[in-house]
Amino acid sequence: MASALPPLNWFRAFEAAARHLSFTAAAEEIGMTQSAVSQQIKSLELRLGVPLFERKPRGLALTDNGRRLLPQVDAALDQLTEATRSFLPEKPEKLLTISLSISVLQWVIAPVLPAFQAEHPDISLRFMGAVWPDEFRRSLADIVISFGSRKQAGPKAVLLGSNKLIALKPVSLSGEMGDYPLIEAVGVSGGWEAWSAAAKIKCPKPSIFVDSYGTALELAVKGNGACLVNEMLARHPLKSNLAEPIHPILLSANEGYFLSINRETAEAGIFFDWISRIASENPVRFEPSGV
Repeated sequence: MASALPPLNWFRAFEAAARHLSFTAAAEEIGMTQSAVSQQIKSLELRLGVPLFERKPRGLALTDNGRRLLPQVDAALDQLTEATRSFLPEKPEKLLTISLSISVLQWVIAPVLPAFQAEHPDISLRFMGAVWPDEFRRSLADIVISFGSRKQAGPKAVLLGSNKLIALKPVSLSGEMGDYPLIEAVGVSGGWEAWSAAAKIKCPKPSIFVDSYGTALELAVKGNGACLVNEMLARHPLKSNLAEPIHPILLSANEGYFLSINRETAEAGIFFDWISRIASENPVRFEPSGV
């Protein structure tokens, strides 16, 4: 009966583990954790009522039942793959998948992306946006541009741009601090209170709260108030005269944007070098109109 059929994912985990004779290698291939693969196979064994693997100190071995099941599962998965192939769009030969902060995509990459595409028309890009560190799906991406602390980014990641914060306001707003609302990105170490102490300027408490620097910047340039954001994000609105700095001081934060490569390919190397170069350019500075 259909209701008695185990979930397809259990069979996928079994087939990959049987081919590699390793839960770890199977997990890397199908984008799961090692413990998840082990649990799914254990569930399949309980459903079937027989052991499929012998767990050995240095790896796995198929039991007689496992060897009996594998050819049938392998054939069924091949048949499903063939049946769905005609419905799937053809994958570009050079597709680069990038898991990244939405703020970086919106304010750093999007304004200059046409130049990259003109220089590398053979590379197709797939962007997967995220906000918080636990949202970045590292196993599925060739490149990761994450937001968070150095510890969260991992030892192999490199800081993109800097971790300095700059206070901006839209050019349409005039007056001094206190004459317009302050927008604060929550969940980060640097904020308006720390900026006020560093700049030795008394400022009101924030009245608008958002979950990312990118959103704070979007609200600010639309005339909703002043924002405190990572200086790398400020380049485009400064160059485009959408915003101006309130004060020349730059405030250090514990968080920043970090760049890492998951899969070493020629395309990943090209994009890595390009975004590193873009991020290293200093934001344009304008004289603040007043504090």
